[in-house]
Amino acid sequence: MGRIGVFLLFLGLSVSSFAQSVQVDGYFTQDSARLGERVGFVLKVRHPESAQLIFPDSTFDFSPLVLLEKKTFMSQTREGETLDSAIYYVSNFSLDPSIFLSLPVYELSRYDSVTYFSTEAELKLKLVLDSIPEQPVFQENNVYQPIETTFNWLLASVITAGILLLLGGLALLFAKRIKALFQKNREKLRWIQFERKWKKLTGLLAQNPALELADEVVGLWKGYLESITDLPFQEWTSSEIAEALDDKEIFQALRSIDMIIYAGKEAKTGEATNYLLEVAKAKYQEKLNRIRNEKASR
Repeated sequence: MGRIGVFLLFLGLSVSSFAQSVQVDGYFTQDSARLGERVGFVLKVRHPESAQLIFPDSTFDFSPLVLLEKKTFMSQTREGETLDSAIYYVSNFSLDPSIFLSLPVYELSRYDSVTYFSTEAELKLKLVLDSIPEQPVFQENNVYQPIETTFNWLLASVITAGILLLLGGLALLFAKRIKALFQKNREKLRWIQFERKWKKLTGLLAQNPALELADEVVGLWKGYLESITDLPFQEWTSSEIAEALDDKEIFQALRSIDMIIYAGKEAKTGEATNYLLEVAKAKYQEKLNRIRNEKASR
């Protein structure tokens, strides 16, 4: 075996030993459950203390199971090895005899990430009825019940027409208010979703200023601003955005993140991401005020 062969052999052994250093274990807290019953799924990971791991959250597809709650626990480190664990409370609404679940764990590195999966855990469906008789037994009853054979179609038509007219009148009277209320609630929900995802991504970016995270943070911010202003933020450069919003600090904030994307340089992004969040919040408040003023003018 030549030098190249020996090098490849040692490289394969080192990669294999590194992959084995992360141990993922997943199992249900009970082996069977009734339809819709709350069941816990335990996810445990043992890994080197220096590794940075991320557990799946509510965005992960648990189907056919439905995620009810996620409960995390404090990390335990001993002799350079860390134990992280979480419990996912789920419900099963599938009629399949058995459901299998395997959850991923993501290890973040500087330029890439590695995904580890737990072994598949089985959850069996517990039926309430042990068996259904082939021939149903009916109770004998020879007492006849009176059945009304006529139906007043004229009265039913008048009542139905009255209800439709009433609903139509209410819809015309309150249509604009209902539309404004719907738009307001939609913007509030969109802001809550944006803010939650923004804080999660910027927190990861502050810990690990990687190119992929930086690009995702900028894309999330531009996409949200574009959705509430109808301006092409996704197509504009940082300088064009700063000029359109008449705010030079936006250019500096975006530039500090762009340095990670285009120059591959590490940067402290906390101040920049906080300022971009304030800009997004200001535009969100402007959108709510515009909806409120349109409602008042009508």
